[in-house]
Amino acid sequence: MSAPHIPQKSPIPVLVEAGKTYYWCSCGKSQSQPFCDGAHKGSAFSPVPYKAEQNGTVYFCGCKHSKKGALCDGSHKSL
Repeated sequence: MSAPHIPQKSPIPVLVEAGKTYYWCSCGKSQSQPFCDGAHKGSAFSPVPYKAEQNGTVYFCGCKHSKKGALCDGSHKSL
């Protein structure tokens, strides 16, 4: 699999709603970061679903290298 594009080297804070599913862009080419807009079509990448458990702010991965999937784990600090 090829490496994802890195749209930014910091997390992206998003206010989420409990019970709602969000589709995180894993390829890094979406124009609507951190969410998928279909830019991955024709590649090995696919959107990653994230279902919010509660209302509040979560920090989605902006560098696309997180080991926690859609959420930031600090991996951007070593890029």
